[in-house]
Amino acid sequence: KEKKMEELRLVAGALLTGLGALGAGIGIGTLTSKYIEALARQPELQGLLFGQLLIAMGLIDALPVISLAVGLLFLFT
Repeated sequence: KEKKMEELRLVAGALLTGLGALGAGIGIGTLTSKYIEALARQPELQGLLFGQLLIAMGLIDALPVISLAVGLLFLFT
């Protein structure tokens, strides 16, 4: 039973780190494509949109960092 729990912890840690990075990659790709579409439609809003882009990217990038921390916690405890 102890060995089974160890294996499950390793799988959970690997899934957390991998899926967190995958989700962030998809999110940043979608965000960037929508930003470029918005600039093509209204280039005069570049300053406003760029600030919002950076804030959103920071929030999206928090996901893999948290996921990595929890995944490593599962792997090494």
